[in-house]
Amino acid sequence: MKSKKFWSWARDADENDGRILYLDGTIAEESWFDDDITPRLFKSELLAGDGDVTIWLNSPGGDCVAASQIYSMLMDYKGNVTVKIDGIAASAASVIAMAGTKVLMAPTALMMIHNPFTVAIGDTEEMKKAVE
Repeated sequence: MKSKKFWSWARDADENDGRILYLDGTIAEESWFDDDITPRLFKSELLAGDGDVTIWLNSPGGDCVAASQIYSMLMDYKGNVTVKIDGIAASAASVIAMAGTKVLMAPTALMMIHNPFTVAIGDTEEMKKAVE
């Protein structure tokens, strides 16, 4: 059985032979079922071709470090990057969206950015450090 990937490439004559990449799912450093958006798989697919890229983004977010890696890859990419948000670009996905040379949103799409949060474990001194 072939596993479902978080991405799929398509070619569109209206896009001047540019590549189209659909990113749909949670952003993670690793994936157990190949259904998460991971930097390693994204990099291999992004660098497999050249020219302008259009990214259709629909993600509730996920791992901020993984999103930062994908953002950096897109910022370093030689072609133009157009990001089209057709559903939601929340949390870490909003970071990826900002890597676009051009960012477009459907009138019904959502972008959600929140303050960072953390988890603290330890004694009272560790908790005080986390609060500061």
